[in-house]
Amino acid sequence: MTAAPRRGRGLRARITLLATGLVAAVSALLLWLGWLLAGGVVASVPSLPKGTTVVVNGVRVDAERLAEALADDARERVLLAGSVAFVCVVLATAMLAWVITGHVLRPLREVTVTAQRLSVESLEERIGHRGARDEVAELADTFDAMLDRLQAAFSAQRQFVANASHELRTPLAVIRTELDVTLADPDADTAELRRMADVVRAATLRAGQLVEALLVLARTDGLGVGATGPVDLATVVTGAWRSTRAEAERRGITATFHHGHATVLGDAALLERVAGNLLENAVRHNTDGGWIDARTTSGPQWTTLSVASSGPPIDPDRVPELFEPFRRGAVDRTGTGTGLGLSIVRAVARAHGGTVAAEPVPGGGLRVEVTFPSV
Repeated sequence: MTAAPRRGRGLRARITLLATGLVAAVSALLLWLGWLLAGGVVASVPSLPKGTTVVVNGVRVDAERLAEALADDARERVLLAGSVAFVCVVLATAMLAWVITGHVLRPLREVTVTAQRLSVESLEERIGHRGARDEVAELADTFDAMLDRLQAAFSAQRQFVANASHELRTPLAVIRTELDVTLADPDADTAELRRMADVVRAATLRAGQLVEALLVLARTDGLGVGATGPVDLATVVTGAWRSTRAEAERRGITATFHHGHATVLGDAALLERVAGNLLENAVRHNTDGGWIDARTTSGPQWTTLSVASSGPPIDPDRVPELFEPFRRGAVDRTGTGTGLGLSIVRAVARAHGGTVAAEPVPGGGLRVEVTFPSV
């Protein structure tokens, strides 16, 4: 076990020692200059006749030694008074530096105490600094903003895990129920076993789709993109449509494609997933006999993939919710699909440095536009 490193003096003590040391050095320099100046000034006294004696501090001194005696006396007085002043100034500086630094560094202690109290269950605590708007206040505000982001991330993670658990529990419950009911029936025939197998197969496919979608979302959400290269969005859309065309034709949905030159730099598999999710949503949430309009366009700075489709009316206020995990159209966690389609689209767009936006289509339906930086 590695021993914890020894902590040196605190910041408050170091600042106090530094300020006291600087004042002590300046005071000592001034005392030395005063000592030199006093001796030099007193030494320039008028000369007296030889043989004359004067009294300096009760002591008779020959005239020839008068200047030297006065200089020594002045220096002793300056040194005595200066030493007292030096001690007082140094002590006062140390006390003032200790008090002032303690007041200035109090918000830092609040940051430390708050950070020590924090846990996943107490992320709502904030420093809430109300002092002068200085660098320490900026640090406290930055720390509070970081806690806001952490709390939002933990809340989103909890909600995501809860939703994912709910979604996975449904197919697993279906599988367990079908198995228990069928195995409890001693007269189950081949038809009953086949029916049970079909239900279990559909449930496992749904669970597999959900796990795959979660893996894609975890891969792209904030982790960036791995292998990249020039990708033609028109080719990506054409490939994604092949797996969706059969369901669209069965429901009588008409699709129109407008392909322009649209090349982006990114991961071809992830970009195909974006196109596939948009087209699957356009078919799944459409009306029988509806329409789909897919466009790829390119400009000097941005390349766009847009998919619009008919469908039931959507409240504009609920459009942002569609990009949250496990949101399906107008109803949460119902219907087919995993509910992660647009969440994956948003995550992939962000991983490629792009954006995604959606708006209701007049008369019913949704238009989703994904924008990527142009090559």
